[in-house]
Amino acid sequence: MRRRLWWIVAVVVIVGAPIAWYLGSPLFISKTVSEAFPASAGAEVPKGMTQQQVEETMLKASKANTSATESMPAGTPPATALVRGTFVGADDFHQGEGTATVYRLKGELLLRLDPFRVTNGPDLHVILTKHSAPKTRDDVKAGYVEVAKLKGNIGSQNYTLPQNVRLDAYHAVVIYCKPFHVVFSVATLRPAP
Repeated sequence: MRRRLWWIVAVVVIVGAPIAWYLGSPLFISKTVSEAFPASAGAEVPKGMTQQQVEETMLKASKANTSATESMPAGTPPATALVRGTFVGADDFHQGEGTATVYRLKGELLLRLDPFRVTNGPDLHVILTKHSAPKTRDDVKAGYVEVAKLKGNIGSQNYTLPQNVRLDAYHAVVIYCKPFHVVFSVATLRPAP
């Protein structure tokens, strides 16, 4: 009888340990991402400037809420901020902070999270929702499009939005735990000044 009990305990530990690690490890392990603003990606660098100078000028223009075309020499593609939102936590445990901005860059839509921090969790994804401040699974199910798996819970990161996304139809950027259908953080989008 005692031997059978040990086998049961061993099986529970062998099966339960990986599950416990998957669910619990994000609570004490963070992943930091530090991606540069790709404002000049694929662009021809104007004479007298380095690629780094172009990136820095575009980043300064975007942070100053000015049109990049006003700050850059001719031949540099414009990066225009279209919509912006500030992340807030979904509840007392799931917290988020920072800014989500959607830029038009060379005909594509780029979502930039910068600065950014969110409570870590298992299998977090970046989604756009039709609901402007979703709190529940039903709010998310009212209409959403998945952007990508979250690259890291801390730091600056970029996501190219799907080609068919119409910004007038989606009103929030949401950090969402897919396996448990939990909203971690929401940034309600408003037109960028």
